[in-house]
Amino acid sequence: MTIAKETMSAAFRALHAPDAFLVLPNAWDAASARIIEECGAPAIATSSAAVAWARGYPDGNALPPRVAAAAVAEIARVVRVPLSVDAEAGYSDEAETAAENVRAFLDAGAVGINLEDGTGAPDLLCAKIEAVKRVATRAGVDLFVNARTDVYLKKLEPPERALEATLARAARYRAAGCDGVFVPLIKDAADIRAVVAAIAPLPLNALAIPGLPAATELRALGVRRLSAGAGLATAALARVRRLADHFLRDGRSDPLFEERIDSAAMNASFRR
Repeated sequence: MTIAKETMSAAFRALHAPDAFLVLPNAWDAASARIIEECGAPAIATSSAAVAWARGYPDGNALPPRVAAAAVAEIARVVRVPLSVDAEAGYSDEAETAAENVRAFLDAGAVGINLEDGTGAPDLLCAKIEAVKRVATRAGVDLFVNARTDVYLKKLEPPERALEATLARAARYRAAGCDGVFVPLIKDAADIRAVVAAIAPLPLNALAIPGLPAATELRALGVRRLSAGAGLATAALARVRRLADHFLRDGRSDPLFEERIDSAAMNASFRR
């Protein structure tokens, strides 16, 4: 690993320290990543859904790994902060293949990944975590693996059993070697507190959703990472849809310039 990669890996791990609270507004291309970095983000994370949409694919492991790796390289080339990549389920049902796909993200500049179970068996994600860790070690990368469990997100269990199932999966992923646990759609304070206690000292990652407690309360509950997910991308695309619809209907130019990025400033962002 180069000195730069060692520095990036150490910096990213430090952002998950026990007293830390990492907020990640997820990017989907080089431009969004640079804007987020310029806003002061200490790290860049990608949204798998937004990366896929920007390249003409649906979310859900449909993005070809080579296309995903090229997107990672585009982002890594223009930012100077640690980069974590949402690797979905590794784009394969085979642990070793998923690990090789992740290897391409490491080669492109990533020092962290999200790896999800989705509707797959917990055994499979455990095998993927172990395989990814082996590949990262061989590559000389101290990779931060954020294990995502979709019990709440995909309603894999009845509501009354969601917490129990989440805790059981988190324990298995921790034993497999993950560095953090991501539980999208968890928002009940008691549930959050229970997961935080069960996975300690690993950090819990929450997803920004309507009704989620405020950041100050999340931090008090023990959450140490908050991701926007596809939130920024869906908001931006909704604005594109609205402006395009109005422009097509009346051809008025003024609304297009009411809120915009200055072109000269954007060009300057890439001339560092």
